[in-house]
Amino acid sequence: MQIRFQMTPWDLYICVSYTLVLGALLLTLGVVGPVALPLILLAPGYVLVAAIFPGEGEMDWLERLALSAGLSIVALPLLGILMDFTPWGIRAVSVVGTTMAFTLTIGFTAYWRRIQLPVAKRLSAALHFDLPTVVDHKVLDSSLSILLCTSIVLAGAAIAYTLVTPRPTEHFTEFYVLGPGRNASGYPTKLNLSEPAMVFLVVVNHETAKVNYTLRVDLVGVRVIYNPVLQVNETLEYNRTTWSWFNASTENGQNWTQPYTFRINSTSEWKVQFLLFKDGDFSSPYQELHLFIRVSRP
Repeated sequence: MQIRFQMTPWDLYICVSYTLVLGALLLTLGVVGPVALPLILLAPGYVLVAAIFPGEGEMDWLERLALSAGLSIVALPLLGILMDFTPWGIRAVSVVGTTMAFTLTIGFTAYWRRIQLPVAKRLSAALHFDLPTVVDHKVLDSSLSILLCTSIVLAGAAIAYTLVTPRPTEHFTEFYVLGPGRNASGYPTKLNLSEPAMVFLVVVNHETAKVNYTLRVDLVGVRVIYNPVLQVNETLEYNRTTWSWFNASTENGQNWTQPYTFRINSTSEWKVQFLLFKDGDFSSPYQELHLFIRVSRP
């Protein structure tokens, strides 16, 4: 049994149809995985090779397929660089969409170039389904070419899978204290007795979901003593007092800012500690910040 094409470019029809159907399906579902690898690893390079070499006899089919896989691997990073300058960035859906646009554009170019040639000079292929009966010296060459092609495809598969597979979203919360000028400077470190001081407490939600935060402010006495055994200075805490509680519910991407004014009515070394708890879990602070302040008499 034999299947042959030359007058009609069935290979381009199949490649473009495959790109349209699978690409539309992936974009509609919004889920991209290993099933998209052929769309990325072979189709762009195949149509590019078909556009550059539209005629018969310019290279054999093993070379054409190997070059197709290689050019697909080369084209993908270049398309990724272009996508990085767009508002969509390098995401699974944008990779599929850009690959579709590239494949369809070059595919139509390849089609136009091929039909300009006389039928006898157009690219052709014949698929034979008979079992081989003779093994000749070309088997080794064909095996090595297939091995090379497979190696290129596997290497490209690793690159494409890394780009196509959605990366896990990082969940975190920004928690910081700003000085009275709403910047990271001018923090109160030395105060007179009962002198007012002010800071701004800021929480930014990057947890990809709504979060209920609780913020507690403690005043802690600190004393530095020398440990003769370890021969180091140690900071001891004593006389912890809870000053304030704040509750804040924020959606993902939103921030919560709270000005906070305080006075310390006793001379000593103190630590003003800001403890952030998440979703009602008070077993341990989610994050902690503090300021060391020396209070003296005027």
